[in-house]
Formats: sequence, C-alpha cells, structure tokens
Amino acid sequence: MKRIETILFILGCVLFLALMWNLGVGELWRQWTSLGWGIVPFIVAEGVSELIHTVAWRHCLSKNLRSVPLFYLFRVRLSGYAINYFTPTAAMGGELTKVSLLTAKGEMTEAASGVLIGKVCFAGAHILFVALGTVVIARTVHLSALVWVPLLLSGLLVASGILIFLLLQKYGKIGGFVRRLAAKNVGGQSLKRAAAILTSVDGELAAFYRDRPGDVLRALGWHLAGYSVGIVPTWIFVQSLQSDASLSIAATIWFLGMCFDLLTFAVPLNAGSLEGSRVLLMKRW
Repeated sequence: MKRIETILFILGCVLFLALMWNLGVGELWRQWTSLGWGIVPFIVAEGVSELIHTVAWRHCLSKNLRSVPLFYLFRVRLSGYAINYFTPTAAMGGELTKVSLLTAKGEMTEAASGVLIGKVCFAGAHILFVALGTVVIARTVHLSALVWVPLLLSGLLVASGILIFLLLQKYGKIGGFVRRLAAKNVGGQSLKRAAAILTSVDGELAAFYRDRPGDVLRALGWHLAGYSVGIVPTWIFVQSLQSDASLSIAATIWFLGMCFDLLTFAVPLNAGSLEGSRVLLMKRW
C-alpha cells in the first residue's frame, strides 16, 4: 500500500510541476499577488463549509458526545483533516486522531462509532452531490467519452465501496473478521481484547442505525449543504476572469471538480490532481 501511495504521490508531483511549467511561474506569481485581499472570501467560504460539515458530523455522534461544544468538534475535525492531508496514512491516521481526541470527552466505543458513521455519511453525501450535479449538467456539458467513462466508473466503484461499508456498520459486522480469528485462538489475548472492543463498537453502530435513521438523513443533508458552499468561491473566481460569467457556469465547474475528486481520491495530499482537474475545467470555459 505504501509503495502504491508513493508512486501516486510522485506522479501527482510530476503533474503539479508540469502545470507550473506550462502556466509559467512568473504568471502564477502575478496572479497570486493580484488577488491580494481577494483571497479572503475563499478562506471564509472554506471555513463555513467545514463548519457545516462539523454540524453534520454532530448528528452522527451518540450519548455524551452529542453535547460536546461545536467549536471543539470543529477543531477535532480539522485536526483529523490535517493528519489525513499531510501524512501518507491512507486517510486512516486522521480518523484515529479524531477517535483519540473524542475519547477525552466520552467512551472510546462511542468515539469510534461516531467517527465511522461520520465517515460514511461524509462520503455518501459526496456521491449524492456528484450524482445530483451530473443529472443537472449532463445535457449542457459536452465532454468526451474518455472523460465521462472514467468519472462514471470511478463513481460507481466508490459508491459500491461506501454501500458495503454502510451495510457492515448497520448490521454490526465491522469486527466480524477479527472475531473469527479470535475464536480460533489466532493472535492470543491481544486479538481477543481487540475483538471485544470491536464488538462493543459494532453494538453502538447497529443501535445507531436502528434507533436514529433520521440523524443519518440530517447528516447527509448538512453535508450536501457544506459541499454546495464551494459554488460561491468558484463563482467569485470565475467572475474575476470573466465578468459576465453566470452562477450556473460556476456550479457546473464545481460539480465536475467534485467528480474529478472522486476519480483521484487515492492520490496522497491530492498532489497535482486537484490543480490538474481545475485547470482542465477552466480551459473548458
């Protein structure tokens, strides 16, 4: 896994350097300095989006953790995001960090179940957002099959993975494999303790999906709202390039950008992939 991540990271860096070379370092610096205070709306929009995602996550928490102050949850979420983004931990290091920080406010099993449910709701909302966007823009955007086919296939692949992850949570099967190994006395006492912890987490997960299906829908709704915020800074940026650019064009660019994010989710740090997809979309318009 580390070798694959290293290869993807190197390829992403090569793409990033190629983009810089193609656009010109001097031109990039000129554009950056010309933004000045214009960068503030982008930072604010990102902060608002993350805050909305935090509200969504709160609906995924149980018992004592639901009363944790929103600002604390916001900091926990940003800490997990930073670990996932800056370290090659396959998007797992940040989730473990969240569990560790939440454990200070409640039981470890509650923290683990809240992080797992939050993860599947966040990813599920991403799929829903892309699906809704695809329906809206499919008739107005004319991309080649070489672009549409990978986007659709990657979306179906990720959606299948999320659905399987959801079903494992709903039916309390996350720790099933570990429990089977422990029952065969593989791994000794350490694995048995891990199996006991996972059994408790599975119980929390199954109870959540059984007793609080409405909170799953609320979390998805808030996450969709959080993703939608990105349309605003995109529109501001497009307006700076073309004053008569409409909000619908900005929404289309943002939807397609989210599609590309699904296609390149495995690239560590999103190195080069985010920049490359945005350059491709901007050149389209």
